[in-house]
Amino acid sequence: MSGDVWFTVLPDGASGVAAARLLRPWATETIAHASGRPWLLGSWPDGHVTVGAAGARRVAVIGRCPVTADALSARAARLRDAGAVDNIRAGGAIGAVEEMERLARGLTGSFHLIASAGGSVRARGSASGVRRLFHARLGGATVAADRSDRLAAAIGASPDERLLAAHLLTSPLPYPLDDLCVWRGVRALRSYDCLLLDADGRARTWRWWTPPEPELGWREGVPAVRAALTAAVGARTAGGGTVSADLSGGLDSTSLCFLAAGAAGAAESARAAGDPTAHAQAPSRRSAGTKLVTLRWQSLDPENDDAPWAARATAALPGIEHVTPTRAEWPLWYSDLTSLVDAGVPTDEPGPWVRDSARMATLARLMTGRGSRLHMMGAGGDELFSTLPPHLHDYVRSRPLAAFTRIRTQRASQHWPLGQLLRQLADRRTFGQWLTAWADGLTAPRPAAAALARTAPSTAWGVDLRMPPWATPDAVRAVQSLLHEAAEAVEADPSAEAADAAPTAEAAAAVQPLATQRGQHAALACVRTGGRGLRLLDQVTSPLGLEYAAPFFDDTVIEAALAIRVAERSTPGRYKPVLVEAMRGTVPDAVLHRSTKGEYSTDFHVSLRQNRAALVALFDGSRLARAGLVDEAAFRASLLGVHPTPEALRSLNSSLGAEIWLRSRPGRTRPTSTAITEGAP
Repeated sequence: MSGDVWFTVLPDGASGVAAARLLRPWATETIAHASGRPWLLGSWPDGHVTVGAAGARRVAVIGRCPVTADALSARAARLRDAGAVDNIRAGGAIGAVEEMERLARGLTGSFHLIASAGGSVRARGSASGVRRLFHARLGGATVAADRSDRLAAAIGASPDERLLAAHLLTSPLPYPLDDLCVWRGVRALRSYDCLLLDADGRARTWRWWTPPEPELGWREGVPAVRAALTAAVGARTAGGGTVSADLSGGLDSTSLCFLAAGAAGAAESARAAGDPTAHAQAPSRRSAGTKLVTLRWQSLDPENDDAPWAARATAALPGIEHVTPTRAEWPLWYSDLTSLVDAGVPTDEPGPWVRDSARMATLARLMTGRGSRLHMMGAGGDELFSTLPPHLHDYVRSRPLAAFTRIRTQRASQHWPLGQLLRQLADRRTFGQWLTAWADGLTAPRPAAAALARTAPSTAWGVDLRMPPWATPDAVRAVQSLLHEAAEAVEADPSAEAADAAPTAEAAAAVQPLATQRGQHAALACVRTGGRGLRLLDQVTSPLGLEYAAPFFDDTVIEAALAIRVAERSTPGRYKPVLVEAMRGTVPDAVLHRSTKGEYSTDFHVSLRQNRAALVALFDGSRLARAGLVDEAAFRASLLGVHPTPEALRSLNSSLGAEIWLRSRPGRTRPTSTAITEGAP
């Protein structure tokens, strides 16, 4: 299906009908509540929405989940009505969320879950942020949608300059700014929250997901990781047809390819053996008829060792079509950005993906040309199966002797300065204090030796990102104000807040560490960043006919991986041991032995040299400069220097993404369809 894929969720009352009238000019599809009033309105391809019904109860799964309408109907029959659980004003939200948990239990894949029962509506996305929800007041009701720009167009909203300034730091935004929306008047639902709508269009939020406590040893956790990953890939292959996947040579994408090939092969073997249950058993059995195509692009760096490892994996996957574009066929980063501005950015918020826009178009053309309906990537593997430096801060306090051994080993191999490391480990700042320090240091120069000498890794709550050298003082102050507000809200009560309350109330409830341990908090923050980045990539390729997916970001996979003790997800001398053991028997041992990771700085610098003039030209008459957020002269000076600084290069992608996104906005607010007439329900 070409064009935007989107949906809105409407309350089951007169105000919902009024909101629907305002949204119809953009919509091609509608699904009604049992009352006949519009419930789901939007544009989506066949098979994207599955609905189950039992009496007046409705349950919808939107996205990638191998569940049938009959199975959802059986779940809907177990829903209790509004009088039992959904009297929001009487505090019945806890029961509503428990109902949603029961509805979701056992479902696999990546999806939104929406329920309608007895005049109330409940909606949630995914913990990673791959499936997000936004809400706004429209026609006298709170309306939810999976795209913020659709709501922004309906209410006539403009971008929020403070959030645009924050996107100069990095995109997607880091925690705790990632639950804020770039559109004025449109609010992002926190990814761990469920939205509850009553018949009058009032709304409230309640937390539906809590990260697991990391209590399992790695041996105990491996079976759950294996089962979750198998089911996650099975959710993508379940529809049959052709799917494609990256096969870079890295362990993450390679694991997905072998799981997908195994799922298709198991189903085909079952069919050939005359197994009548081949379509009805495990996820691998439901993927009869699936064909796999793999893609690998070649690095410009002759020292990059992805190629031999990809070749080793390819040799172990006979009968699979493997596509490796030549360097002439595969665009450099930053190519053809002018055409992107002319065509319009398809994403609802800025993102660094614009660097890859020409490559994304080429990928979609190559894969859809071979019949692929969905492309898988290995994003999420690093976040879930590696340990980030903040875990050392926890480790020295929980198991000091074991931590000392690990630190000594890593210091010897990575040459960390001892004094600097000890200062990091002695840091006792709370999350709020760290946010304040981050805000105050947004323009502080990094140590001069940092680019030339080894430094100890930060074990703080997060990365102290800096504003780029071309950010104006107004932009810096805007981001500082956001971070200071978040720091002030850290100690607020995280209980449920009214979704229609002032923005400060929601911010106060949201800003808490994602976990008590710094290592677990850092992993969760990275998962959210990666999940929201994937969401934007899917918005880019889906209009080109190719859905984008990362099975590692499924809720079930996240829960299985993060239930393992942080320190045991990675150990010195072993690369991603949990993933390796989970894939043993699925991926050949010769492939699992890899302990390195490809590095692409050569590709980056070559791409920058080739496209530098076009990048500078894009910032002539910059929209960000008009908004007072960017100094054009400083941008040119940073990019045209003989040796652009690492700080400048680090900020280039996010600034470029925000600039091109702003330039493409005006043409994205017009209705795309009038397929549903005014008199439709």
